[in-house]
Amino acid sequence: MTISELNLMPWDAVRDLLQECCGSARWVDRLLACRPFESAGGLFENAERIWRNLDPQDWLEAFSRHPQIGARAVLSAWSSQEQAGMNDASVEAADAMRELNRRYLDTFGWIFIVCATGRTAEEMRAALEQRLSNTPSEEIRVAAGEQAKIMHIRLRKLLET
Repeated sequence: MTISELNLMPWDAVRDLLQECCGSARWVDRLLACRPFESAGGLFENAERIWRNLDPQDWLEAFSRHPQIGARAVLSAWSSQEQAGMNDASVEAADAMRELNRRYLDTFGWIFIVCATGRTAEEMRAALEQRLSNTPSEEIRVAAGEQAKIMHIRLRKLLET
């Protein structure tokens, strides 16, 4: 899809597409307010600027729209592609990831967010283990940075369809 096509789509259709890129309603609303987008670069620039200026509650809302890494719940097509590295995980590795996910949620109060695209199960597990030592204020910023990477990849995929 081109930027021109995105600009010409009905408001509600664009809202739905953007919601799949980032689960923060405030991010979606603020990005919609930037329409029409002058270019793909302008879309990405606005998306990033808006994301950086949201409140932690908005970040948490976006995090809540993701499945846990390694969860066998029904995943969106994008989540399934992004977490493909977990497909080859051994039973032991999958069990370890579930336990680490539980510890992370107990520690921080939100699910572990990592840009999983291109990462192996072992790389995701190692990132999760390392990030468990962060303070909550450090970790929410790290997680928000990972969400920004996911958002960028998904916006790029949106424009490639």
